[in-house]
Amino acid sequence: MGSVRCVYKSVFMAVALGSLAATAQTTPVEASPVVLNGKAASALLVNQVRPDYPPVAKVNYIQGQVRLQLLVSRDGRVSDAHVMLGHPFLAAAALKVIRRWAYRPFVTGLGPQPFRTFVEVNFLLRPRRIDQLPTQPERDLTRQIRPPEVIDKPFRNPGVASVRLRILVSDKGRAIDSLLVAGLPDHFEVARKTIEAWTFRPARWGSLPVPWYLDVDVPIEKQVLPQAAGDPGGE
Repeated sequence: MGSVRCVYKSVFMAVALGSLAATAQTTPVEASPVVLNGKAASALLVNQVRPDYPPVAKVNYIQGQVRLQLLVSRDGRVSDAHVMLGHPFLAAAALKVIRRWAYRPFVTGLGPQPFRTFVEVNFLLRPRRIDQLPTQPERDLTRQIRPPEVIDKPFRNPGVASVRLRILVSDKGRAIDSLLVAGLPDHFEVARKTIEAWTFRPARWGSLPVPWYLDVDVPIEKQVLPQAAGDPGGE
């Protein structure tokens, strides 16, 4: 019986290894996203949706550029986007449409691969006369803004560290984007997930809720690792 068991085990192992080899041959090779410069990424762009100019930005003479970092999936969809620079009114407008952009797949010797790139979305006012524009519209507006506030944080275990994020809070009181300001980059995704459960009071311009930035310190919870289960042992 002992020799029969050995034969069965050998056959089982051979079948299992063969199955793993076949799976390895058919599974696409995972690779870290490459970084494409603007020119290379633009050559792949097939659908570029222009954002609407926010009326509240127009009446306050806010214009300029929004710079975003995009993660584009294997099939050319924008799967993630972060604002790197830009006025909050304009940044929120750009984020509303950026995921509708589409690219041709970026193909390498390993097949279609994801990539990262940076894009700029420009908002430009066209007044009839240049002297109609105020000299410091952003500073004038900032003085009139009541900034957003955190109004609810779900209870969590005490953190052993924290990171500082710059959150873009929408006019609906949701965190629609975040940028690491200080702290370990490895903690960014954890902090980003944490603030998804927070509730915010949006910024206000007069009585009108508007998107605005808010810097917050986000605690990183102590990770409690489960104890390794004992080996049941024996056959």
